[in-house]
Amino acid sequence: MCERFEQRRGSPELRTTGFTVGFWRNRFIAEGVAGLGDEPRPGAPRQIGDEEIEQVVRLTLEKTPQGATHWSTRMLAARTGFSQSSISRIWRAFGLKPHRSESFQLSADPLLIDKVRDIVGLYLNPPDHAMVLAVDEKSQIQALSRSQPVLPLRVGQLERRTHDYNRHGVTSLFAALNVASGRVLGKCYPHHRAVEFLDFLKRIDAVVPAELELHLVLDNYGTHKAARVRQWLQKRPQYHLHFTPTHGSWLNQVERWFALLTQRQIKRGSHTSVRQLGTLSPNSSRCTTKILSPSSGPKAPIRSWLRLPVSLPPRWLHKTQVLIQEINDSGD
Repeated sequence: MCERFEQRRGSPELRTTGFTVGFWRNRFIAEGVAGLGDEPRPGAPRQIGDEEIEQVVRLTLEKTPQGATHWSTRMLAARTGFSQSSISRIWRAFGLKPHRSESFQLSADPLLIDKVRDIVGLYLNPPDHAMVLAVDEKSQIQALSRSQPVLPLRVGQLERRTHDYNRHGVTSLFAALNVASGRVLGKCYPHHRAVEFLDFLKRIDAVVPAELELHLVLDNYGTHKAARVRQWLQKRPQYHLHFTPTHGSWLNQVERWFALLTQRQIKRGSHTSVRQLGTLSPNSSRCTTKILSPSSGPKAPIRSWLRLPVSLPPRWLHKTQVLIQEINDSGD
């Protein structure tokens, strides 16, 4: 470094100041390579050595306190004799968070890999002259209203609502997401049984052209495998069912749509009746369908919901792109 750079020319290339270059040059001239190492810094010496830190980490990972399931900083400080702040610094340094936990579920399905490849393959490369629908139900949606009016958001103050609420009944939402277009066909039912699921299948059958093959992605709920449902499907060979693995409902893309609906409409909404809940429009969630309540009556077939070999209007293309982007950014 000394031979190659002059002090004033070397500092821009090293992205540092001329003073720093000169400082380390003088250290190297005086002490050689050994002088480039770090020297003891000023201030009080460490009060907690490596052995004590190892003890704190081992206690956190391998032991539990008496009368509790996990350590707190104050409980571990009382056990080790260190300060609560020292325990906090050690935990932060090693990424330890005993107060937090996560849940998980391993699928015991022996056909897990085969089912994942089957469903993901449908999403990425759907068959020609076919439609792929992600079908599922969101059961027991409660129509809730707060016991007192919600106080709106104001400058410097959050929206406020009472902790208690009034119940006005429940409903179950059956929905089918067209994977290719991002559009959803849905209907609310008062119950969640095989009868309602069969009625929803008939509704799908009424709006899908007979020449298209239908691939339905479903979970393993009992209503999807009921005898009357199987009998109805046996008479319609164009239907192909693809079941998600056990504990693998996350593979069903309509679950992402349910999450958007819950986050943006249901969770903080106030609904005074099941009928009002059944007429929610996820358009405000930038989805593209209307949920039909049982009292809405029959509707005309939604041709735009289908994957047809025609050019889509620009507004549909935009909404589809927005939905796909939201699914990709599902962490919000």
